[in-house]
Amino acid sequence: MNNKVFISCAVTGSGDTASKHPDLPKTPEQIAKAAIESAKAGAAIAHIHVREEDGSPSRRLELYKEVVDRVRSSETDVILNLTTGMGGDLDIGQGKNPLDFGPMTDMANVMERIANAEQFLPEICTLDCGTLNFGDSSVITVNTPNDLRKAAKKLQEIKVKPEIEAFDLGNMWFGAQLYKEGLLSDPPLFSNVFRYSMGSTGNTISYASDERYNA
Repeated sequence: MNNKVFISCAVTGSGDTASKHPDLPKTPEQIAKAAIESAKAGAAIAHIHVREEDGSPSRRLELYKEVVDRVRSSETDVILNLTTGMGGDLDIGQGKNPLDFGPMTDMANVMERIANAEQFLPEICTLDCGTLNFGDSSVITVNTPNDLRKAAKKLQEIKVKPEIEAFDLGNMWFGAQLYKEGLLSDPPLFSNVFRYSMGSTGNTISYASDERYNA
């Protein structure tokens, strides 16, 4: 086992983080600057989300392009990790009809969700490996097995390594399944997301030693 530690810095994080700190990077210029500064401080990976002017999360490709271009033109030695998590939010209707989806819904075709990776070819990009309750409300984040297979296949073709984001043991199992199906190239990259309120805890590491979760 390789026990070397490397640091991945999510310079904005996902969700509504802009309201939590006045200096959170919002514009592409600010996000790129923060990524460069994190690399100079010792981070090996800059995990990139983009924002609209008001700080709300975005998946607009032109914003990703500006961030990527600014970081690459700086010749900073940092691995870019673009999120592909946007576009899977389903706000279940709270009235009589659960299919009357709420205002937080943002659903896109899986190929649209990974378009930033396909167009800008970062070294790695995220691949959230399952559907989950994301927060304590009516919103779920949808990542179906079929969509994950399609995304993994395309990412393999364009040689962008997916970072399998595992929020629970089921996510870890399906990431291992993708590897067994030949949809992840060696070596597979897993990221266990700890301290998420409805997901992994520290005990996940001991459970993950079970052969069912080993790729």
